[in-house]
Amino acid sequence: MISFADKTILITGAAGGIGQALASKVLALGANVALSDVNLEALNAVHKKLAKGNARVSIHTTDVSDAQSCEQTAHDVAARYGKIHHLVHSAGIYPEKMVADMTDAEWRRLMSINLDGTFYMCRAVIPHLADNSSIVNLASMAGHRGSYSHAHYSASKGAVTSLSKSLALELAPKTRVNIVSPGIIDTPMASSLLQQKGQALLDSTPLKRFGTADEVANVIMFLCSDLASFVNGETLHVNGGLYIV
Repeated sequence: MISFADKTILITGAAGGIGQALASKVLALGANVALSDVNLEALNAVHKKLAKGNARVSIHTTDVSDAQSCEQTAHDVAARYGKIHHLVHSAGIYPEKMVADMTDAEWRRLMSINLDGTFYMCRAVIPHLADNSSIVNLASMAGHRGSYSHAHYSASKGAVTSLSKSLALELAPKTRVNIVSPGIIDTPMASSLLQQKGQALLDSTPLKRFGTADEVANVIMFLCSDLASFVNGETLHVNGGLYIV
């Protein structure tokens, strides 16, 4: 029921677990896929695994904390494929640090990537968005309930949610903007957390398991698709019941 034939999807953080899972799925459903990440080596590895000579896949090195880099990526994607139909912004970092020990530089670095990067990337694609387009920004359960030793991450994701809701008002009716807030997802980004608190988190999760990158990608695809054509400014939680709104 979902097809992305003749649609262009720009995925930031494409070398991450969720980004890779999403890219694989939408490529199989006919999309042009623009893979964006700051890590060129990892990006090349993902491209090699997914593309296999497929001209519908391209790579774009992007530092989302730099406005000019985001503008360049949006321009290059539009120049290659025409309009951008969907932006899925999943680029971000998840360092651990208590507030009492956090330096100004550590706070600023995280905000520059997780929050400023969302603003820069969303702003950059606006001139290139097609009619009936969509933006899906990745937030986090942490942005809704807080997170021990990750206050800067939690704050940034709360702000991403608020920014996205404002964009949903500004960009409608041409473009829908929604948020996906994953809980504990078994990806490399969460590996340290799982090692430290894995069993306690499992015990607290009604579904008694961690989520997968594929499961988050499925929800993102729904929000990008015509099945969600009247969904705008919403947050979909993917956490197995660990946090229930």
